[in-house]
Amino acid sequence: MKFHSNGKLLITGEYAVLDGAKGLALPTKQGQSLEVKNNNSNKLNWKSLDEAGELWFEGNFEFAAGNFKLLNEGNEVGKRLEKLLQEAHQLNPEIFNEQQGFDVVTRLDFNRDWGLGTSSTLVNNLANWFKIDAYRLLKKTFGGSGYDIAAAQHKQPITYQITSSGPSILKTDFNPGFSNEIFFVYLNEKKNSRNAIKHYRELPQSNKNGLIDKTSALTQQFIACETLTEFELLINVHETLIAKTLQLPKIKQVRFSDFPGAIKSLGAWGGDFILVTGNKEEVFQYFNQKGFHTIFEYNKLIF
Repeated sequence: MKFHSNGKLLITGEYAVLDGAKGLALPTKQGQSLEVKNNNSNKLNWKSLDEAGELWFEGNFEFAAGNFKLLNEGNEVGKRLEKLLQEAHQLNPEIFNEQQGFDVVTRLDFNRDWGLGTSSTLVNNLANWFKIDAYRLLKKTFGGSGYDIAAAQHKQPITYQITSSGPSILKTDFNPGFSNEIFFVYLNEKKNSRNAIKHYRELPQSNKNGLIDKTSALTQQFIACETLTEFELLINVHETLIAKTLQLPKIKQVRFSDFPGAIKSLGAWGGDFILVTGNKEEVFQYFNQKGFHTIFEYNKLIF
């Protein structure tokens, strides 16, 4: 058995999507695969390979009396995976029994420091293997809004919104005619999204008044906009709105004030990727000079 899930970038609605704002999510062409083969033991042997095919994690799990036990003590990645497997098993106990074992190999298409969804693609792949609801598995383990699970399951831009009846996921025709002037730049540091969410949750409610409606309206405007000039204006409006909410300065203001194009933070502010606009040659020259060498053209990363 083999499964594959797509990575993700959240273009609008960061933070606010947790409270019901509509966000625009773009699945990435790069993701993660999971391959499962039966073996003749009651053990699960797990190997995780990075984008270069190098082993970055290896763990062995024993399965007995309905429980997984990590045999490699002191391994934090292994302990998180043990919890994932245990929660998946509780949601569907039919996959594992004590007379059955598996060899599992995961393969990333992207660098796991990039924040494109190492965890969400794993959760979605595991949910597919165990034939369970990926959103339920996410809620029982990593938490978060779930937009990354939606992205893992789609191959085109989507809007994502948490509603009283569950996630609302709609395919959208977001395909800007100026996509050759949109780029994604990695800031050379991975941001801890759990810490970022904790900071947002602890903000006073007065900071968030009107945030959901304003962010949802901006998402629709992003989808509908037809010119780069309008797109850049919307970026600046969105950045101002989130900066005011978080009481944090904009990334452009702090680090790239002399850049002529627009810059938007993506996901947890201060790390992972930013979206930038401009001429290809100028974008690459500017960010390379500042030490940022992981730069993607829109159409090479996004479906």
